[in-house]
Amino acid sequence: MPGRIARLFTVALLALAATAAFKDDGRAQRAESSTTARIPQTWDDAALAEWATPVAGLNVRPTHISAKEYYSLTVENLRTYPVYFPGREPDGYWERLQHVGPKPLIQPEKLKTEAEWIEAGQRVFEEADSLHLRTFAPELIARARDPKTFQGRQPLPDGTVADLRWIPTKNGIALSLSNCRNCHLQYLPDGARVPGAPSFPPGEGRSGLRVRSGLTRPLQTAMRSVTGAPPFQMGAESFGVWLYQAYGVPWIRGDVHERTKTMSETEYNAWIDSAVRGGGVPRWNGSPYYSAKMPDLIGIKDRKYIDHTATHLHRGIGDLMRYAALVSFAETTDFGQYHVISPATKKAQARLPDEALYALALYIYSLKPPPNPNPLDEKAQAGEKIFAREGCTMCHTPPLYTSNKLTLAEGFTPPKDAPATLDILSISVGTDPGLALGTRKGTGYYKVPSLKGVWYRGHYLHDGSVASLEEMFDPDRLTDTHVPGGWSPPGVKTRAIKGHEFGLKLPADERQALVAFLKTL
Repeated sequence: MPGRIARLFTVALLALAATAAFKDDGRAQRAESSTTARIPQTWDDAALAEWATPVAGLNVRPTHISAKEYYSLTVENLRTYPVYFPGREPDGYWERLQHVGPKPLIQPEKLKTEAEWIEAGQRVFEEADSLHLRTFAPELIARARDPKTFQGRQPLPDGTVADLRWIPTKNGIALSLSNCRNCHLQYLPDGARVPGAPSFPPGEGRSGLRVRSGLTRPLQTAMRSVTGAPPFQMGAESFGVWLYQAYGVPWIRGDVHERTKTMSETEYNAWIDSAVRGGGVPRWNGSPYYSAKMPDLIGIKDRKYIDHTATHLHRGIGDLMRYAALVSFAETTDFGQYHVISPATKKAQARLPDEALYALALYIYSLKPPPNPNPLDEKAQAGEKIFAREGCTMCHTPPLYTSNKLTLAEGFTPPKDAPATLDILSISVGTDPGLALGTRKGTGYYKVPSLKGVWYRGHYLHDGSVASLEEMFDPDRLTDTHVPGGWSPPGVKTRAIKGHEFGLKLPADERQALVAFLKTL
């Protein structure tokens, strides 16, 4: 008997070792089909309880839908296919789409190894669409195949449109927008793909303004949505009222977003274009007035918080799954007593299965940066010594080049009952406090960003105002006559980019060496 027990114990240990790579965040488990992985329950009431950071000015956490409500949503699991630029579509492609029929996006029962799960997660990343924006409208489908739609635009290197997808369903072919890859797939100037990196690099390369389809906004308007929005179909209100529901902060006296109630689509599109030039997008709960650049997902496994303002904790893979679900199908926009969407607004009616979100999160965790062309030469080595001498490592601590702590937005004092999960530095670097104090993403904090990968990301500071490392360390950016290389509000030609003044007083040669070092990270 002891020998048999020992053998059983050995088998159990081997089984545990075989699944050790499939980690969770210690919360309840839930699998929607039989798999070899231990999948965290995406929408877990216990995990949600202390997940979000309280909102500045209210000191309450946003309200989430219940797990019961979340799991009552219809499960959607369909493959999607790229939309090609007119003239670039393979022979017979459109005809084949008419007959391929609905196919599963993910087949968990066939996934036995971590590598297979990651491969499935790549498909979710590449193919998942914005479920609430699917349309069968003949006029929009025709526009997606009309060369006139794409005048002034350019395809991706493979001939496809950056942000559109075809979905074969039981009811025919639908058109939709990409989800993950729409904001987190960058093409370097040489055409190399960098999954996880922000979609809008600066400079001469493929800017987002050129590769986006030109059909994005008409599709969103037809589906009663706004750019960067979670899955809501707005009611019959005016466009300006839609915008206020997306951005309004009713608990702030003199809220700048009151102006959006009378904003036209033309005016709003100007704000979108200005944000895109800065590598960002005015996301729901964010602001067209306070830009937020698109984050880099590469290396997120080592980050303690999610979002520029640390809106949510990142305690493990379950939290990354949760965040993907939140911004894709589970947002409620409730903040204490404030319910800012109208009763006519239609919430999401579908979601991805937990297995798809788990595979997606594993894939994101696996992402690596592109090969770095910048050598650690003599100049960069001198910059590394300056980096250490000037105390930069206090906040940008190697090897992650972040302390994973939070700094204070200028003018914010943390409440005495701030959650113990927040690792707060009692300093402010003086950057624009608008996003952290004047929006629904406003927590009062900015997280210390990692400097790893700054050479390919482009656009710096949380709002993307600075377009290059050279501009970041140029003292001229503090003057009112400075011409920002990154984001500025529409019509603003010159302005000071204040904050994070570390290194600006160094001699020019030392600043150049510091930039050379940062480009090697």
